[in-house]
Amino acid sequence: MSNNSLQQKKICVTGGEGFLGRHVVSALAARGCSDVFIVRHSEYDLLRRSDIERLYDEVKPQVVIHLASVVGGIGANSKNPGSFFYENLMMGAQMIEGARLSKIEKFVQIGTVCSYPKFTPVPFQEEDLWNGYPEETNAPYGIAKKALLVQAQAYRDQYGLNSIYLMPENLYGPGDNFNPDSSHVIPALIKKFLEAYESGETTVPVWGSGNATREFLYVTDAAEGIVIASEKYDGREPVNLGSGKEISIRDLAHLIAAEVGFQGEIFWDTTKPDGQPRRALNTSRAAELFGFRARTDFSEGLKRTIEWYRSTRGVRPHEAAGVL
Repeated sequence: MSNNSLQQKKICVTGGEGFLGRHVVSALAARGCSDVFIVRHSEYDLLRRSDIERLYDEVKPQVVIHLASVVGGIGANSKNPGSFFYENLMMGAQMIEGARLSKIEKFVQIGTVCSYPKFTPVPFQEEDLWNGYPEETNAPYGIAKKALLVQAQAYRDQYGLNSIYLMPENLYGPGDNFNPDSSHVIPALIKKFLEAYESGETTVPVWGSGNATREFLYVTDAAEGIVIASEKYDGREPVNLGSGKEISIRDLAHLIAAEVGFQGEIFWDTTKPDGQPRRALNTSRAAELFGFRARTDFSEGLKRTIEWYRSTRGVRPHEAAGVL
């Protein structure tokens, strides 16, 4: 696809009402894409083949950006390995098959950094994707997503389907999921430290040793990368989307604690898993192939996320004596 050609296309976005999806829809609108259809679960259950057939028949998209997925942090993955595997695999597999049958122009599949092997050398390069088994707590989710890369490439080879595969790093930003049963690490820590600060708690427990590292991508940057790739990238190879900045969970916890004003003790619960030991991406392929580079400074993005959460809860900084 040539640059800006998305403007003339009928674009279907699954998961368009979700955290990432809302930002992708906004990024499309900012580019002048006026014919964007958001798939709502109340109207189409993507686990049902009949609903997917009806979706393609009724909407007649030219481009599909498949964001819909079942996701969560270490706890949610550990509790739901079967449903995370089945639902992510079946939604993606049936959406790609529907794209083939409908002969659409382009299919954009969103993968996950969780597909990488547990001990991938840092920074992760796309060529390392098959060099081992993923970290155990999120392996079912990661393997389900990786299977969709195989399907996308196989359909390209056999049927000529123009399908691309993007692997974003851990996302964060305003609008994130703060449900403690399913949230990822940044919203989970923000909620913990803010509530401890408000209630005057002196200790906050955090899962793991704090030694694991992660990389985080601000959600508007991720949305921008997905839209740019949808415009400009037509290759078969998977592409990382990340910030290229690695941080330990220990340093992350201290950053968030300081930002919300919590000055108590952090207790590292080493009976809980760390997850993957290290995680950071080589982002050079995205820069070379379609000119994407993350722009949001991590500290600034963190501040915006915390302020968004505070404002949506109606919370104001605690000024009570003895808390600080």
